[in-house]
Amino acid sequence: MHIKRRFFAVAVIALIVVGAIFAGKRGIQNPEEEIDITSLFNKKETIYFWYADDSMTSYINSAAVAFGEKEDVRVIPIMASDSNYLGELNNASLHSEQIPDAFIISNDALEKAYLAGLTEEIKDVKGVCNEQNFLKTALDSVTYKGKKVAYPLSYDTSVLLYNETYLYEWATQQAHKALANAEDGAAAEGTDEGAVLDEALVAEKTAEYFAKAIPTTVEDLLTIADSFDVPEGVEGVMKWDVSDIFHNFWIVGNYLVIGSDTGDDESSIQIVSDQTVACLKVYQALNQFFSIESDTVTYESVMDDFVNGRIVFTIGGTDAIRRVEQAKADGVFTHDYGVAVMPNINKMLASRSLSVTNVVAVNSYSEHKELANKFAAFLVDEYAGELYERTGKVASNVKINQDNGALQICMLEYANSISLPKMMEIGNLWLQMEALFAKVWNGEVVTPLLEELSEQISTQIIQ
Repeated sequence: MHIKRRFFAVAVIALIVVGAIFAGKRGIQNPEEEIDITSLFNKKETIYFWYADDSMTSYINSAAVAFGEKEDVRVIPIMASDSNYLGELNNASLHSEQIPDAFIISNDALEKAYLAGLTEEIKDVKGVCNEQNFLKTALDSVTYKGKKVAYPLSYDTSVLLYNETYLYEWATQQAHKALANAEDGAAAEGTDEGAVLDEALVAEKTAEYFAKAIPTTVEDLLTIADSFDVPEGVEGVMKWDVSDIFHNFWIVGNYLVIGSDTGDDESSIQIVSDQTVACLKVYQALNQFFSIESDTVTYESVMDDFVNGRIVFTIGGTDAIRRVEQAKADGVFTHDYGVAVMPNINKMLASRSLSVTNVVAVNSYSEHKELANKFAAFLVDEYAGELYERTGKVASNVKINQDNGALQICMLEYANSISLPKMMEIGNLWLQMEALFAKVWNGEVVTPLLEELSEQISTQIIQ
């Protein structure tokens, strides 16, 4: 007998003896019950799945169970610290017996992960990572040097939130003003002296103004701000976190180029242009209308102002919709609201928001790559319908949330957005951009600031 087979037989006998002794000590209640020895050797294939966001726990645990039952495998979720997430992933990949087989990561970290050997071109055996399921923005976010190196899971971008109740009040005011002016003109001609505004005519005129009330340009926003006699308790027409580059980038996003659409092209950098300068001058002028203190306002404070009815417009991420809906459910927000794509700067200058995509990558060190790819595909496609309800995060898959009007507006903005760039050399770009926007907001000359940033970025890329 071959030595390995002989060893296996001895091991089986030993296990049977141990099992019999153990059963004897417990007391066998049913003598017909048999011990299935083969199950001791029939271990399920196991993969380890890493993530760092606690809000994802319910979704991932549920998905792990559903996928495990479907494929007769075991998925073990591991929540790691996000302070040194890639470092811990790398260490576990090299030194642990429980190698992370797949993991969630932000798309801007894909270059670092790829160069560290922590991800590779996906094996999309399920055929889900295509334009039937995902927008070009999502596919660009997972593309590095021409290869898809992850699966797009969820995204965040900027949208315009408005208090629909207040906006209808503004439309009503404009209708009254327009009809009153028409009446004054008629009275001056002596044809309609002492006429009373017809309620039906007011309602019709209000509907006309309300239909055009959602701003499509910054100029539209300023028109509303300049003409609105705000209701009691409203502190201002618009407020947003002007210190956060993520919610400011739309101002210059269509003209400030950093790494092309896929965010990995070092030769595609353009900071200074006539359009970028013009956009930032418009941004600077907004301070005269809205007087937002950049050193005191925060995202939390403006969202609190919005849900408490203190402002008409704000800029929020996809999470803002969930917040407003919860505030309505709790009775805090007592108005109607709406969501719109970000307005263009004016009729000549377009806007373009920044977006970040959370992606699922398969570890190059994994010994279960086929299964890991299947689970990644399962998360972003078949199980993506559970994502919003369990986490509040919006799925990148276009087939999901089609019955949610607000989230469909978010998807429209995402389609027009530019993904966070992946280039490691410009890792501090956002701090530099936030500093630039703060200086512009506070009145410094635009062009020299852009030229300085351009020089800094060029130096970092060359190095």
